[in-house]
Amino acid sequence: MKRKHSLKWISMICMVAGLSSCNLDMPVEKNTSFQTMKVEKQDITMPVKFSAKMKGRTDVLISPQVSGQLMRIAVTEGQQVKKGQVLFVIDPRNSQLDYEAAQANLEAALAAESSSKLEYESTKKLYEKRIVSEYMLKDAENSYKTAKASTKQARATANRAKVTLGFCTITAPVTGSIGEIPVRTGDQVSPGMQLTVVSGNSNMDAEFSVTEALVEQMVQHGMSSADVDKYIASLPDVTFVMKNGTEYPHKGRITSMTGVVNAVTGSLLCKASFPNPDGYLYSGIQGTIVLPYAEKDVIVIPQNAVVKLQDKSLVYKVKADSTATATDVTVEEVGNGKDYVVTSGLSVGDEIVTTGANNVQEGQKVLFPAAPKK
Repeated sequence: MKRKHSLKWISMICMVAGLSSCNLDMPVEKNTSFQTMKVEKQDITMPVKFSAKMKGRTDVLISPQVSGQLMRIAVTEGQQVKKGQVLFVIDPRNSQLDYEAAQANLEAALAAESSSKLEYESTKKLYEKRIVSEYMLKDAENSYKTAKASTKQARATANRAKVTLGFCTITAPVTGSIGEIPVRTGDQVSPGMQLTVVSGNSNMDAEFSVTEALVEQMVQHGMSSADVDKYIASLPDVTFVMKNGTEYPHKGRITSMTGVVNAVTGSLLCKASFPNPDGYLYSGIQGTIVLPYAEKDVIVIPQNAVVKLQDKSLVYKVKADSTATATDVTVEEVGNGKDYVVTSGLSVGDEIVTTGANNVQEGQKVLFPAAPKK
């Protein structure tokens, strides 16, 4: 038994000696898994996002201008229509009768005017021959003028009746898409009642509110209306992202900014115009306007360097003795999912912990001398 035990130890010693003779590296214990970085300033483009709602640039409310029974609805909700295309037809029979009566009155007035003209011209010739008195001439002239006035009145009435008859057929005032149609064939309609909305959607406006911070920035710079126009013209193209996350393929431009700050929200209403050649955008669609905003000379750090504790954001700064100390910082989202912009708490040249920051303890050593090279 003793001999077997001795042989076992001899074999183990020989194995270790053999490994050493083969110059194999033995595992070296690592001192740390922390990584650090020096804080520097850089330029960065941040996507600033605003909730927005699409609206046709020429959304037109369609209402009847005459009362009557709705005889025909010539379109459907969401249908694309051309300017001048028939949308609704109101029972035209009463209007047609009014127009015919007005036309008959006009013809009668024309006949009366013609007779008065002949009477006046005849009386004038007789007056020139001293056959009739001046009184008769004036009377004939006045009758002719009265007949002409009656003709104008009858013509106006006939034209008004024609226009009213035309109101029985409602056409699209612009090219666009049909909105909701809350009426049905057979309904009684009257002026002021909403039949639908035609959204002129060849170009769409996304309405959104500019944040209070940007409003303050503009106020501090004391921008005049001309300055605001220049500022808007200098802004980059914007992107519209729908609620499902789909990015609209055409870029837009910010075109207007109201000059009145909302007293409740402290924001300005803005509009961004988007081309809509394929008709993908509809009035009422909600989404997000993304404005690429360039920031210069800002401190950018990776998100893994920030430790979130309730409402605080902490970064571990490395002191001269290689130990870490927690520092409160204020950060803003960059929008790329990787970085933060630091607005307070850090200075250029500070060294901070990045990888492993969540595992750092206050006063813990995070920097170690490099392992000697063999």
